[in-house]
Amino acid sequence: MTTVKQRQATSRTRKKPGSSGEGEYYHVEVRAGADFTDFRTQDVGKRGHIQRVAGKRSTGTWSTVKWLIGKKDAHVQNGKLIPDTRDAKAVIEKLGTQPVRVVGDRFKAKPQPNIPERLKPTPAQQRARRENIKRAQAARHKK
Repeated sequence: MTTVKQRQATSRTRKKPGSSGEGEYYHVEVRAGADFTDFRTQDVGKRGHIQRVAGKRSTGTWSTVKWLIGKKDAHVQNGKLIPDTRDAKAVIEKLGTQPVRVVGDRFKAKPQPNIPERLKPTPAQQRARRENIKRAQAARHKK
């Protein structure tokens, strides 16, 4: 009885976006892409400069997976991403940590700063709650 050996694939596997360092954007990963089922890209500010990649979880909620920052809007210095424009600076400041280079044009950062429970609700949370209550009351009076 003869056995047949299976041939291994000779083709290369696909590289992750931003790993080669040849693209037009720096990829700042905020959350793991494996947690999401669908993805959408949204331009933020001027077209083609900064983009937000949003992901949909299996529960149906959406959140930011990563930011794409144009190479015209930032540069790399000592393995860290340094903003050159106001929009890029705003995105990097909203992150929980300074983006740190992983490989090529890929960076990793935490999603947002950790706010201690003793400082909650923050003014932004209070404002959002007031707006939500006003919307609900307006919808109820509309009927």
